[in-house]
Amino acid sequence: MNWYPWLNAPYRQILARYQEGQGHHALLIHALKGNGESSLFYALGRWLICQQPEGIKSCGHCHSCRLMMAGTHPDFYQPEPEKGRLSLGVDGIRQIIDPLYNHAQQGGAKVVWLPHSELLTEQAANALLKTLEEPPERTYFLLGCREPSRLLPTLRSRCLYWHLPSPDEAVGLQWLRQQGIEGAEQARTALRLAGGAPLGALELLQPARWAERAALCAGIGNALARRDFLLLLPLLNKDKDDEPLYWLLSLLTDALKWQQGATGFMINQDQLQLVSELGTRYQAGALHHQLHQWLGCRQQWQAIAGVNRELVLTNQLLNWENGAPDGRTHPWTL
Repeated sequence: MNWYPWLNAPYRQILARYQEGQGHHALLIHALKGNGESSLFYALGRWLICQQPEGIKSCGHCHSCRLMMAGTHPDFYQPEPEKGRLSLGVDGIRQIIDPLYNHAQQGGAKVVWLPHSELLTEQAANALLKTLEEPPERTYFLLGCREPSRLLPTLRSRCLYWHLPSPDEAVGLQWLRQQGIEGAEQARTALRLAGGAPLGALELLQPARWAERAALCAGIGNALARRDFLLLLPLLNKDKDDEPLYWLLSLLTDALKWQQGATGFMINQDQLQLVSELGTRYQAGALHHQLHQWLGCRQQWQAIAGVNRELVLTNQLLNWENGAPDGRTHPWTL
């Protein structure tokens, strides 16, 4: 498991509580994708289950450490969704609950790791809740989440909430340089698009993915020049991929920042010409209108099962193409 420099401080802060005997049996870590929280969870689990920890580090040579490194520790549980399912059901949770009340097979602690606790169904969350209320001795739960609001309030209330922020931009940029990313504008843009998460930025900067974003930016410029916004349809209509729409939203937001002279706060630092073109062509009211409409489009994708993405996109692109510069509502609006 890789380790990242911005995890050092939270790792020490969390472990200090356990070393003082004040560590919570259920830790809920809220982090954006791409901040390396899996490495933090693994390191915490290793320390909790280690038989001879050395300060804030697991020893690396006891039997428990060797089992953890091999991925075969019998007292380390990581329930996952059944094959072909996106949610973690009650059966998967019940399979680990009964063993938790037995004596640890290695005689030490038992650790349950749920990297994406939002995947719990309501039944599964309720089944887990009972165990969190009266946890077995020396049993620890490590829960990760992207959106705490999607968890049952009763589940959140049984856990110690810990927010893992993205590192400072300077730290992220330095780490990206160490990974071989040399373009400063590209690195800063990718980092801001990823909410400051370095691993997310590195993933975005992979040649194929970065080329997709470049194609969308070029497509927007072409659509503006030709007044044909349906050219963007194949660039935005990606099955189960909302990132291209997010890239578009970031450009519209940047155009508003450009109009206010806040260029230093813009996300797309490598697309200043395109952003200025959007900011020049459309008044603030029109940009706000388009942002509202595109956010509604994204909400439909997320809330309506089986929604026809192509139809929704076509409608919205025609709305944009026929939009007035002051942002008045148009007949194409859903």
